Amino acid sequence: MVSSLQPAPALGSLQVVYPPREHATSAPQIFFIGTAPPQVVVTLNGQVISDRSPAGHFAPSIPLQPGLNRITLQAGDQRLDFAITRTVPQVPTTLQPLEPTADLVRLANEIVCFTAAAPSDRAVQVQVGQRILPLEPLPPQVQLPSNLAALIDQADVVTPRPSLYRNCLQLSQVGDYGQIQWQFDNQRQLGARIRVAEPTQLPVVEVTRSLGGVARTGPGTDYSRLTPLPVGTRARVRGQTGDWLHLDYGGWIRANEVRFLSSALPTTATIRSITSRQLAGWTEISFPLDVPVPISIQQGDRQFTLTLHNTIPQTDIIRLDADPVIQRLDGYPVDQQRVEYRFTLHHRQQWGYRVAYEGNRLVLQLRHPPQLQRGTQPLRGIKILLDPGHGGPEDLGARGPDGTPEKVVTLALAKKLAPELERLGATVILTRTEDIDLDLPDRLLAIESAQPTLALSLHYNALPDAGDARNTQGIGTFWYHPQSHDLAIFLEGYLSQRLRRQQYGVFWNNLALTRPTIAPAVLLELGFMIHPEEFEWIVNPQAQAELARTLAQGILEWLQQARRH
Repeated sequence: MVSSLQPAPALGSLQVVYPPREHATSAPQIFFIGTAPPQVVVTLNGQVISDRSPAGHFAPSIPLQPGLNRITLQAGDQRLDFAITRTVPQVPTTLQPLEPTADLVRLANEIVCFTAAAPSDRAVQVQVGQRILPLEPLPPQVQLPSNLAALIDQADVVTPRPSLYRNCLQLSQVGDYGQIQWQFDNQRQLGARIRVAEPTQLPVVEVTRSLGGVARTGPGTDYSRLTPLPVGTRARVRGQTGDWLHLDYGGWIRANEVRFLSSALPTTATIRSITSRQLAGWTEISFPLDVPVPISIQQGDRQFTLTLHNTIPQTDIIRLDADPVIQRLDGYPVDQQRVEYRFTLHHRQQWGYRVAYEGNRLVLQLRHPPQLQRGTQPLRGIKILLDPGHGGPEDLGARGPDGTPEKVVTLALAKKLAPELERLGATVILTRTEDIDLDLPDRLLAIESAQPTLALSLHYNALPDAGDARNTQGIGTFWYHPQSHDLAIFLEGYLSQRLRRQQYGVFWNNLALTRPTIAPAVLLELGFMIHPEEFEWIVNPQAQAELARTLAQGILEWLQQARRH
């Protein structure tokens, strides 16, 4: 897993790899990952660390008070001093505008909401154009935990938030309202600019990002992802917040992922006849459109649903012959601007899909199930991509108590796993075979280029600051698309049972290496680098070989099982 573990100075036989000597965190506690000779007594703020591994590794946690915490770690006559600052939400003494903070473009009669943090029991208002809007105090609020809380069983932990004030306004007149004027007591503060545009003035954009435009539910990376928009997708911009564009079908996209076109261009398509054909290993369905419109895709058990937005359905004929993947295809007009095409599939397990525009024609390809062979090489004809996590001088990944970086052990495992899979007949592709930098886009392009049957990203784990490093271990798996869920469930249980390892859990997570659609893709966290005893298992060559053999056998058994469903 990508972690914040950074090297800290080593001093003789005492070594601490995390946290840095000066560190800031919002967590209520922090762990210390390090090592010292087993015979040397190690203390943390004067308390003996008794729970150490046979090699002398340690991972104790210590609570943090708000503000500066002075912490001393000592082994014999060697001493390391740490300054750990715990940050906590502060009650504001001045007005802090929270929403909106970026310039806005909206349509007439849309509602714009204004939120600010300020001391309690004060008068807060905004002026928009000539109108003054008082903001009302909200009831006591709580700050929801970050998404990382699900990794440390603290999803229900909340912290107090500063006093918030909020109100909303409907802007009916087209025009430039200028900058928002925030007012609090005698303070005045200029903020974002608001403009209300005519629908005919709204620009048209076309997606240019090669990997697909990243569509989200709101104007920022904190918002959830929607189905990526293929290159060439065209939509009208109905509003803007900063550099985020609100598209007419509902999604938001960054301005640098599109190019602006003439506002006179149409953005509503019609669709009529639909055809299909079988290619080598794929079924291709062609949707002829006169405008490349936004799409949404949903997968379910024996279901695959494609939604075309901004589309007027005029389909009377669909050609679909007997097919190894698709049992039936039905078209359902949702309304005058949206149509769903629902594929009922022969099997519960799906094996991958691709979607792209070829001009104005949308091409969807659904992958056929892999064919397993009889004999000693059942995986002959199966292609498996292995992605050893991290690599290069900068991307170390998590670090073990003795400083061993994750990038080293992921590559070591991949080099042991590849021949085990090849022995079963598989063709294996490694995204890296040496210690090199490899960006996420390059890893994703490798998957798209190889078109593997399965894609496995190999990692070892760490925790956020608030986690319990000493008592958290085990094998975890991460998936994103429903076609990858069963593989994630199976491998987590199989490896934990066969290797007698704890189960850390199965997580839905929109990680880059779980998002490919061309094949079931999972990210494996095969143990915790920061757990003293589990780390010794991770770096043991014999244990690595056993893990490689077991994982290869698990992949084979899952493929055999999944083919039957």
